[in-house]
Amino acid sequence: MKTKNQTVMKLAQTALLAALCFVSFTFLQIKIPMPGGDATSLHIGNAFCVLGALLLGGWYGGLAGAIGMTIADLMDPIYITGAPKTFFLKLCIGLIVGLVAHHIAKINDSTDKKYVFKWSLIASIAGLSFNVIADPIVGYFYKQYILGQPQKMAEVLAKWSAATTFVNAVVSVILVVFIYNAVRPILLRSGLLVSQPKS
Repeated sequence: MKTKNQTVMKLAQTALLAALCFVSFTFLQIKIPMPGGDATSLHIGNAFCVLGALLLGGWYGGLAGAIGMTIADLMDPIYITGAPKTFFLKLCIGLIVGLVAHHIAKINDSTDKKYVFKWSLIASIAGLSFNVIADPIVGYFYKQYILGQPQKMAEVLAKWSAATTFVNAVVSVILVVFIYNAVRPILLRSGLLVSQPKS
């Protein structure tokens, strides 16, 4: 019964974080129009994907980001064709953050605030650095070979994507490390965060 309750709680928390990813991307983005009717965005959606992985583990956090931001893509005519790429990349962000934070550093087993701060920062940087590199590369091949865009256009979009993804990553790392380390003691006291799940 206890395991079932924990699973239900995890699914509810995953849904909440997916909703935060969706809302932050859909309503708090600055869209930058690109050639050919495409666009790139400055947004903080990835912050909630990383936060989910720090709080819930890699799979649940990754799924929260993947589901929330894929739904956001599906609801936007400009991004709808990129939804499969979004799902894959956001899931990977969560898995990497979960691997570093929970399998390598085991942050939920620690009561040392400096240790937790350091490793939540390292894990966030690891997941979002992957995205800074992978998003433009995967986007380039996806747009050229799956969507059939001309090579030059795919190159231009990849370069713009690299720039905005980097800015998004820097802002998201700062935001998520601040939020996680602020809410972690409250969640531990309330019993909503326990000695951690495996990612």
